[in-house]
Amino acid sequence: MGEQKRKDDSKSEFIFGKKNYKFLFIGLAFIVIGFILMSGGGSDDPNVFDESIYSWRRIRLAPTLVLIGFGIQVYAILLNPNKK
Repeated sequence: MGEQKRKDDSKSEFIFGKKNYKFLFIGLAFIVIGFILMSGGGSDDPNVFDESIYSWRRIRLAPTLVLIGFGIQVYAILLNPNKK
């Protein structure tokens, strides 16, 4: 009798709802896009300096996308899935 009740109580329930996972994946996409935009700009020859490392895309856009992605992740974690 006690074992059956324990099995009923331990039914697998997800911690987050569908809406939470949707926002988690959106935030993850923002972070990945930000890191992709941040990459590159190096030179094959270490004696040659490449000015493209200071481009607007790498200095402003990519870190902003990463921070927005982290903000979306925090929102997704704190979002109450049971709220109507």
